[in-house]
Amino acid sequence: MKVVLLAHTPQPEQTIAAAARLCYSDTGVEELRSAVSQERAEAFVKMLDGYGHESPVEHVTFTFGIEGVSRSFLAQVTRHRLASFSVQSQRYVRQENFVYITPPEIAAEPELLKTYQKAMQQSVDAYNALADALEETYLPQFLAQGLSEKAAKTKAEKKAIEDARYVLPNACETKMVMTMNVRSLRHFFRLRCCNRAQWEIRAVATEMLRLCHEVAPTLFLTAGPSCCSGPCPEGKMSCGKTKEVREAFEVIRHGKG
Repeated sequence: MKVVLLAHTPQPEQTIAAAARLCYSDTGVEELRSAVSQERAEAFVKMLDGYGHESPVEHVTFTFGIEGVSRSFLAQVTRHRLASFSVQSQRYVRQENFVYITPPEIAAEPELLKTYQKAMQQSVDAYNALADALEETYLPQFLAQGLSEKAAKTKAEKKAIEDARYVLPNACETKMVMTMNVRSLRHFFRLRCCNRAQWEIRAVATEMLRLCHEVAPTLFLTAGPSCCSGPCPEGKMSCGKTKEVREAFEVIRHGKG
């Protein structure tokens, strides 16, 4: 797994402070922003957080590059609809020797790992067999349409892997670029940094939070799983480790994690 912060809104706290102050002032936008120092902006952001006034933080976005994650992760992360995603396509990128993600619990057991690796190899073999056979079927069809050999081969391969990809497992590795605004990120962290989230998305979310906190610590001062800013909302499903979770995210907030 690799998570990189590719870009973010410049001067995030000042941008949010200017947006919030505009609601209550007839001063121009540029004057509002230039009149707010970083120190005052941070204080203003804390005040907004205390009021539960979250709409101004939507003006700030963070963009992440994520790789070394599974298609299973992709299915979960795209449920967060207030985000933008660009994902490596299995229609255009052939997966003849695809990288796959192995869950830690499987990796820790030699016999389970052996079974898992066998299943992955079977998927690779089936994918390549289907892709090759389908390409051989489509190539004459495109040549008959008058395409050049090069163009026909390219089109035949693309059409072949469109269908062959159906045998690829959820374990198949993917890459993506993802953008969220701060309000969506805070919500994402509340759900996905929680111990009840699956291990893979929890690891990605925790690393994203660490990167966000490095850039804008005031904005993410109380970010993390729900139990970091109040009681655990999971009821009987709680992991029962609120104290340990809070201590772990306190380490992240102080730049030691």
